[in-house]
Amino acid sequence: MSTFRTESPINSSSGAEVRKLPMSPLLALCTAAFMGILTEALPAGVLPEMARDLSVGESAMGQSLTIYAIATGLSAIPGAALTATWSRRRLLLTAVAAFAVANTVTAVSSSYPLTMAFRLVAGVAAAVIWAELVGYARRLAPVHLQGRAIAITMAGIPLALSLGIPLGTFLGAMFGWRLTFGLVTLVSVVLLGWIFISVPDFPGRPRGRREPVLRALRLPGVVAVLFVVAAYVLAHNILYTYIATFLDEYRMGSERDIVLLVFGIASMVSIFITGAWIDRRLRHLTIAGAVLFIVAAGLLTVPAGSGVVVYLAMVLWGLGWGGVATLLQTAVTDAGGARGQALLVTTWNSFMAGGGAVGGILLEAFGPTSFPWSVLALLLPVLAVVVAARRHGFPPTRPGTT
Repeated sequence: MSTFRTESPINSSSGAEVRKLPMSPLLALCTAAFMGILTEALPAGVLPEMARDLSVGESAMGQSLTIYAIATGLSAIPGAALTATWSRRRLLLTAVAAFAVANTVTAVSSSYPLTMAFRLVAGVAAAVIWAELVGYARRLAPVHLQGRAIAITMAGIPLALSLGIPLGTFLGAMFGWRLTFGLVTLVSVVLLGWIFISVPDFPGRPRGRREPVLRALRLPGVVAVLFVVAAYVLAHNILYTYIATFLDEYRMGSERDIVLLVFGIASMVSIFITGAWIDRRLRHLTIAGAVLFIVAAGLLTVPAGSGVVVYLAMVLWGLGWGGVATLLQTAVTDAGGARGQALLVTTWNSFMAGGGAVGGILLEAFGPTSFPWSVLALLLPVLAVVVAARRHGFPPTRPGTT
């Protein structure tokens, strides 16, 4: 990823061209986001089978998700520095190729250490993907449509969560988890060709020009956005990681798939709403998302017994979560450029990994009913920061738009 701010070449166009978005490259980027989430989370759906075939416990196999998230978080900033001079398409193709290799090894490996090593490789590749997608989407769109372009690109995230993971789990149960990872490899190979043909190339940073990523923390609004990222992602992952345990507390464990489907559908609705309004209402959408998540958590603090309340909370949670990736990636890039994006990738993945750890501590100390209260404790400061960051971070009007 480049570590300096650039403008989209489309901005210099005029007439009808300025009002159009290049859908094929944007959908290719959306598929790359889909692959990033699918590669990360697919082991969760076939965990018992993977653990049995690799002769380890389920808790050990569960670390395949942790090592992926940690590798993504830790490699984002150094990876940005090391690859800053690469052409952007070359970098994107390399990352997708790494996905293909890692998933192929996972599909055929009978060695737990080898599998974990390539999960780490996939996590590093994901850091490249997440650091590149927003910058690419912005370069492909005129300023007044950049938010919508990012929304199209980030739609791959809820699509993977609501459709890709359940489908992968189903195929894993029907045909075996190895075939499922093989199919993911096939999609990666197709995506390589699609990117090569459809996605235009952009240059990296000129050699000799260095702008340290951490210097972006001095830019107005960047720290505020990163705080919101950290607290929002931590709150979400505390609850989402242990959603099965939480539903068992409500005697709804048998409805887990339906509950998650409702959440996924609501998340998809959220991303479509975000795509339609982000360029004009980023601040309002971020406030609304935090409020919806807070209300959902409040409903889940109600003593167990009402399935209707749980489903209503899932709808509100999905609406509050689905567009968050797009909103926060746009906000941090508006405030800090590509360097802010690298900081977001590190923050996002670090606190995503932390969600499992913090949730586990809460589970042992206070039980699953503590999860909604932790969400409230994290999201109320988020709402306060978003409201307060009116001048920088979450302004009423995005820079460069009217």
